[in-house]
Amino acid sequence: MARNRTNNVIFGIKKKFVPMDTYSRWRKQATLLKLSLEAHKRLEWFIYYETESKNVLKTCQHFDIVPKTFYKWHNRFDGKNLRLLEDHDRRPHSTRQRMITPLEEDRVVMLRKKHIRWGKLKLKRRYLEEYGTTISSWKIQYTIGKYKLYYNPKKNAQTQAKRVRSKAKKRITELAIKPFPGFLIALDTIVVWWNGLKRYIVTAIDTASKIAFARMYTTKSSRNAADFLRRMLYLLDHEVWNTLHDNGSEFHKYFSVAVLELGLGEYWSRVCTPTDNPVCERFNRTLRDEFIDLGHMNPDPEIFNRELTEWLIEYNFVRPHQTLAYDTPWQYYAKTNKLLPMYSSRT
Repeated sequence: MARNRTNNVIFGIKKKFVPMDTYSRWRKQATLLKLSLEAHKRLEWFIYYETESKNVLKTCQHFDIVPKTFYKWHNRFDGKNLRLLEDHDRRPHSTRQRMITPLEEDRVVMLRKKHIRWGKLKLKRRYLEEYGTTISSWKIQYTIGKYKLYYNPKKNAQTQAKRVRSKAKKRITELAIKPFPGFLIALDTIVVWWNGLKRYIVTAIDTASKIAFARMYTTKSSRNAADFLRRMLYLLDHEVWNTLHDNGSEFHKYFSVAVLELGLGEYWSRVCTPTDNPVCERFNRTLRDEFIDLGHMNPDPEIFNRELTEWLIEYNFVRPHQTLAYDTPWQYYAKTNKLLPMYSSRT
């Protein structure tokens, strides 16, 4: 008796003696029920266990899972209802409820309307003095948000939207920078006043090879920034991985769309932190010292960009760079590509 019982149990699992055609029926049924990919995988665990290994450890090794996971789904699956292999809703059965009474809400609304410019902590203190009982600042904030009791609702909505956008931005501190050309392109904008006219020079530089590009525009728009990005990528033969820039308005909307279309990573420098973009900041200074301040400033973008192009050719192909061991950016780029053949074109 004991021996037979042992033979019928493998690692605590009773053998399921099922006809072979049942397994093919399971697969067809899983397809008809449109089970998820994960459910299909779990079904294959049990089919493999029954037809191939008859051993839990071998099955787990074959599918790279732990025995605990196998046992969990084995205890849930009854061999009939394949939907039991789907993930269950993991939402808690009971959740915390907002414990604020209608009386508290009415009192907070009344106080807020009376003191529309007061913050929640001031209202909390006033609530205690007026009603002789305490209330949490969270309840006050919840009530203000629920009834939109803001002095300037439009400005508040803009502030909230700005906070959401800020949270969604990937900061440059999150990126593990790799030292090969094209991995990170840093961008910035220089504002230049000339005889009462305002002009914008968008700049970009490869942080590894120091290949740089710049172009003047009459307006600071995201459409112009997107145009500039496409020109920069053409210069680098589209061998670009990520972009870095500050929080300027020109790096939103159409620029972000262009980044997405080109398949690039987009990283932002932290607010009021120019040290997050040091390479482009240094290039901006060089551009001012060696080009603009030497008498090449012209408010006409066509004339300025034509002369700027000639200077950029000298900067990238002739001018030695101390940080590159006195190679030119193009020499360093060509040399690095020979040393690192594994970094091929992303396209």
